[in-house]
Amino acid sequence: MNKKKLLEQIQLAKHGKQSAFNFLLDTYWNEVYGFQLSRLKNEYEAEEITIETFAKAFDKINTFKEEYTFSTWLITISKNLHIDKIRKSNSGIQTQSSEAMQQQVQKIADDSPSPEDNLITQQNLAELLRLIKMLKPHYQEVINLRYFQEMSYKEISEKLNEPINNVKVKLLRSKKLLAEIISSNRS
Repeated sequence: MNKKKLLEQIQLAKHGKQSAFNFLLDTYWNEVYGFQLSRLKNEYEAEEITIETFAKAFDKINTFKEEYTFSTWLITISKNLHIDKIRKSNSGIQTQSSEAMQQQVQKIADDSPSPEDNLITQQNLAELLRLIKMLKPHYQEVINLRYFQEMSYKEISEKLNEPINNVKVKLLRSKKLLAEIISSNRS
């Protein structure tokens, strides 16, 4: 990874640039997910904590100091989220985000179509529905709510009882996976 390019992308993310968030998610997803999977030995839980990791990282991107390694920062966030989950489950406390946290959600622009959006919209509906079925159920659900039921992030967040940032990251991830499925089915 070219450090200069990474720092440019981090700066763009700090200014709310959608493509920078996509770049960071794509670049570091496997590393964070692999870290959690090796700890948890459960794909679903590892994926959920990875989604929460990116949601929190994107929300707090302005606090990242460039003298540190970005991947180490992400892994630290991920490790702390896992520790928090263990503590909360041990004490029987349900995890729910506070309203203050909800109000501080980092704005990730969603008005300009990404390359994944463009690829998805080029598919005919029947074929698209068949390809969506190849995604994991929780990814199918956010795609359905966003694109077929045309819900806002806030509405999806309320329906799924998840923080808005988690919904945003899930949607970014599901669009990327769907675009990969579409591309591989074209070949």
